Amino acid sequence: MIGLIVARSKNNCIGKNGKIPWKIKGEQKQFKELTTGNVVVMGRNSYDEIGHPLPNRETIVISKSKKYVGRNIHTASSVKEAIELAKGKDVYIAGGYGVYKEAIPLVDVMYITEININIEQGDVFFPEFDENDFDITIEEMSEDNEQFTRKIYRRKVAVKNRNFKEQRYEYYCTAVSS
Repeated sequence: MIGLIVARSKNNCIGKNGKIPWKIKGEQKQFKELTTGNVVVMGRNSYDEIGHPLPNRETIVISKSKKYVGRNIHTASSVKEAIELAKGKDVYIAGGYGVYKEAIPLVDVMYITEININIEQGDVFFPEFDENDFDITIEEMSEDNEQFTRKIYRRKVAVKNRNFKEQRYEYYCTAVSS
């Protein structure tokens, strides 16, 4: 299974000045629950913001310029290569923008936490995608029902080809080049 996990504001912001622009109790609970014991794929900037491999997870950093080596950390030059490195394990794509954009055509499910705020002067935004490709389920709201809502987007036609067969590969190339 290839999943994508993100928290985004109402105006699609996912970052401001190299940081997540909110601190909301319980918002990151789902990330920990889903990714623990699995493979997490993230870009170099996202990894550098954290500064270390996530505990109890295998981390794959997407970077063309820097090599990450250590216990439970690997480097790949693309999302495709990261998925191949994961060798059939459950993979969770954790950002940032470029990694999300490359991964959206390949994921089976997206776990999107929608934060009920607009971020002024945000500088990183979640890429647009066709919601018609997914069935959407509301999984959970924050305790006060105002701060955030968790939604699950399950692809209507599962991406079955982990070897990137011709049709999906063409779609992938189109998404990456645009």
